[in-house]
Amino acid sequence: MNTVPGTNIPESATAAPITKSSARLDDEKFTKDAALRGMIEVELGKLAVEKASRDDVKKFARKMIDDYTNANGVLMQVARKADIQIPGALDAKHQSRFDKLSALSGEAFEKAYIHDEVKHCQSEVTGFRAEAQTGGDPVVKAFAAYRLPSLQEDLKMVKNLGKEH
Repeated sequence: MNTVPGTNIPESATAAPITKSSARLDDEKFTKDAALRGMIEVELGKLAVEKASRDDVKKFARKMIDDYTNANGVLMQVARKADIQIPGALDAKHQSRFDKLSALSGEAFEKAYIHDEVKHCQSEVTGFRAEAQTGGDPVVKAFAAYRLPSLQEDLKMVKNLGKEH
């Protein structure tokens, strides 16, 4: 079975675009939200690498940058196949999240970043699990299933960061 490069999503799931009329509104919302969340995670990861003093926080941030950069590339392919337009820039909600964290430094930044990431990762796991189980678009559903184990690992890691501090 051939897969989309860098994933375990079968090529057959992305072989033909899904027409707009067959794509569920929920799948479109999920995809757009995933794109925004992916963009902010890369930006927050860069911020944490720059601002954090703890090596374990920097290591986690680098993992977020790498994971979400790769996932964002796959998501672009998924969105194209599902004929879903994804945002090209952060919306006000996600920009506000970045601005709040970028105003902090030192231990205050690390505590806020870890707290923010725990909330974010919990939300991601919940959303991706739901999409993987009940999504209507097979391409989007396969993407959610592909990303879920990594997101669960991220949640476990960031919770441990919070315990260590």
